[in-house]
Amino acid sequence: MSKASTGNSFEDFYLGRTFVHATPRTVGEGDIALYLALTGSRHVIGCAAPVAHALGYPARPLDEMLVFHLAFGKTVADISLNAIANLGYADVRWLAPVYVGDSLAAESTVIGLKENSSGDSGVVWVRSTAVNQNDEEVLTWIRWVMVKKRDSTRPAPTVVIPETTAHVKPERLVIPDFLDCREFETGLTGGPWRWDDYDIGERIDHPAGMTLDESDHTFATRLYQNPARLHFDAHLMRESAFGRRLVYGGHVISVCRALSYEGLENALLVAAINAGTHCNPTFAGDTLYARTEVLDKWELPGRSDLGALRLRLLGLKNLTPAELGEVKVEGKYHPNVVLDLDYTVLMPRQTERTEETA
Repeated sequence: MSKASTGNSFEDFYLGRTFVHATPRTVGEGDIALYLALTGSRHVIGCAAPVAHALGYPARPLDEMLVFHLAFGKTVADISLNAIANLGYADVRWLAPVYVGDSLAAESTVIGLKENSSGDSGVVWVRSTAVNQNDEEVLTWIRWVMVKKRDSTRPAPTVVIPETTAHVKPERLVIPDFLDCREFETGLTGGPWRWDDYDIGERIDHPAGMTLDESDHTFATRLYQNPARLHFDAHLMRESAFGRRLVYGGHVISVCRALSYEGLENALLVAAINAGTHCNPTFAGDTLYARTEVLDKWELPGRSDLGALRLRLLGLKNLTPAELGEVKVEGKYHPNVVLDLDYTVLMPRQTERTEETA
């Protein structure tokens, strides 16, 4: 029997099975530096320790998406190494900040199963959770993947499809008790707009684009210790329908989030991902652009200094937002739309102090 793991097939999953994923990871300053180099992110809390301190953080925290990718990468070997497709995300919530020196570990539990009508694959739903060295939960999420079946003659499992909500309700958003934005200065970000200045239905076509290089997405996926072969193995992927390596969808999310900075400079923190779809493949050489639509805005219980915006982030390849017509035609995404992400950010509100200053 071979000692080398080749990942799990659909029939290896059963309801309630829990995977304790391998290789805890202690994060360092180098992780932050490399993430900034690969994405160009300018979100201020993850860039400047003095700003983080002024807002109440004991140290500069890791960018929320960096935390997500590091945690997600740990789950791949057990959950999606043999995935045909990552189908979606739901109920992604950041529960506590992560700092340099923290060690991340993750586990996942199977919460849903459905064999496809073809009988050669099926969909697996898992709830994953990441914890730090103190066993404090820092991140939780649901995702579902389509996985190959090893033996098509094996009987199908009982269908269980977990219920997921359309979005994370405001009262379920976790906001650090110490976070205080009453004295926040928008000059730190270069953008004057606060939560009060955005309207539901407003659309922002972000002007910047970023061309992805082979080295960019390769380094990014290695940084997250994501072993999915379709991102690394060019020899293997030559025989695939794509004929080449795919860019990891998480890198697309991070780049598009970074590109959305102009117009959302004061979207300080990502509090939740409500849903997400990788609509079309992305390859090295593609240029990404971003568009944001404001889906909703919420006041937060007990907070006068912060509000929440629910945003729809579209990632486009080789097409500017101004050139995009309909996002979907007859229910099918435009071929240049590569990401459709529904997420929630926290943003400072107008306060008495800022009004007096103005």
